[in-house]
Amino acid sequence: MSMPLKWEFPGGKIDAGESPEECLKRECREELGIEIDVGDALSPVTHSYSTAFTVTLYPFLCSIRSGEVTLHEHKAVQWVAPADMRLLDWAGADWPIIEEYGGKKRAG
Repeated sequence: MSMPLKWEFPGGKIDAGESPEECLKRECREELGIEIDVGDALSPVTHSYSTAFTVTLYPFLCSIRSGEVTLHEHKAVQWVAPADMRLLDWAGADWPIIEEYGGKKRAG
């Protein structure tokens, strides 16, 4: 929890031999107790934080296949309309994803 109380998308470190899609499925199962279907990929994002670490995010459009969201590692979960995503206090690496997703929703 290097950024407590910031909003972020579910996910985590990709294990050796694991694809980004497999990682996201595993992390959603572990963090949220849900099974997901992974859809289209958005653009990967590499972001450096001032605390001297860099992350690369591999975002995907997903849907819940089964399960009820149960928070195992997080304080809260919130469903918001794409336009309202900009109102939350997001971790820095997530902003390019929000901008790309918002553009896709307006275009689609």
